[in-house]
Amino acid sequence: MFDNLTERLTQTLRSVTGQAKLTEENIKGTLREVRMALLEADVALPVVKEFINGVKERAVGQEVAKSLSPGQVFVKIVNEELVKVMGQANEELDLSAQPPAVIMMAGLQGAGKTTSVGKLARFLKERKKKKVLVVSADIYRPAAIRQLETLAGEVGVDFFPSSADQDPVDIANGAIGHARIQHHDVVILDTAGRLHVDTDMMDEIKRLNAAVKPVETLFVVDSMTGQDAANTARAFNEVLPLTGVILTKTDGDARGGAALSVRHITGKPIKFLGIGEKSDALEPFHPDRVASRILGMGDVLSLIEEAERKIDKDKAEKFAKKVSKGKGFDLEDFREQLQQMNNMGGMMAMLEKLPGMGQMAQAAQSAQAEKGMKQMEVIINSMTPKERRNPDIINGSRKRRIAMGSGTQIQDINRLLKQHKQMSKMMKKFGSKGGMAKLARGMKGMLPPGMGGGGGFPRM
Repeated sequence: MFDNLTERLTQTLRSVTGQAKLTEENIKGTLREVRMALLEADVALPVVKEFINGVKERAVGQEVAKSLSPGQVFVKIVNEELVKVMGQANEELDLSAQPPAVIMMAGLQGAGKTTSVGKLARFLKERKKKKVLVVSADIYRPAAIRQLETLAGEVGVDFFPSSADQDPVDIANGAIGHARIQHHDVVILDTAGRLHVDTDMMDEIKRLNAAVKPVETLFVVDSMTGQDAANTARAFNEVLPLTGVILTKTDGDARGGAALSVRHITGKPIKFLGIGEKSDALEPFHPDRVASRILGMGDVLSLIEEAERKIDKDKAEKFAKKVSKGKGFDLEDFREQLQQMNNMGGMMAMLEKLPGMGQMAQAAQSAQAEKGMKQMEVIINSMTPKERRNPDIINGSRKRRIAMGSGTQIQDINRLLKQHKQMSKMMKKFGSKGGMAKLARGMKGMLPPGMGGGGGFPRM
């Protein structure tokens, strides 16, 4: 998300660098470019106007601090105004009610409600340690009930059965009663997709909301609909007491207009982002971190949190001890690092969270780069355990056998061995005195073909 906006803004904001003072004249062109970038990202016009006015009011005439360039001051102002537009801080779910706390999901058909129920259930179970029950009140689409049952099984939460011949209020009340008996902490209620212009359907969900009195009523909306997402959320908010928004399909949205418009237009916070198809692809929405990513400054906090959740701590500790003792970095270790990176969403997902790595992340998006990462793992899997532990024994005949087994070419094997050798040298530096500085200087051998392949980072 925000790929196009990030590229435009980072180029535009360079134009104020070198100015002795920020004046209306020398930031006029920059503001015009920022305005165009936001409109092209499908940000709603009222939001753009207020944002530009806020930046202009703060920036004009502001003296530059001794330690900062005017460009840095301007970027800081833009960053703070972006955060303000999106809602200052992450607003967590309020689950402080007498159990079970009921969360009701509403939205248009096809927005990803049922999938989001499964993701949210997993989030609450794994990260908040809650006992969760999910139930579907979508009596118009029996397939949705079956889909939710399947999702519940996949993420390991309880499912309350329902059928198309039942009344949605009866379904919800039955689930809540069951949850009380079984001591569930949370009930997540899936509802039928509906258009805000369909009076009968809107009356039904209004009646359902009044009957169950959920502590959270979340509006699920497809981020790829841009500013229409914000307008639809506002229409639903006029009928339902919404408490927050879940933006789905953000991994396919290169513009990001919805994220920058929803809070301003509805007054309701974005609480979660759906960032992929997997059941763990749901992240709390942090406006400050998102603003930082939009401006190409990375999101190191989210990267650290993700690493803590997804990296096998025992394996990581064992590997760190091995490296610190100066022991060899073999192909088993190399494969392990590739797998850990894949668990983190791949090279692109990691790079876009690192400061200044936006263009590198775009390079990682190429199909060739993705193929290169997978190919390396396939090649290593085609080796014998002895070859993985002792790469130096891999001669011409062994390379031919590995190439046949992995469906690759001899040059692919050579490229992998070269990259492994570079990484092995880096790991030795890491284990030595002053290792981190040396490691940073030696990073250029890590990337697969398509990202400066086999020989370093692409030029920025």
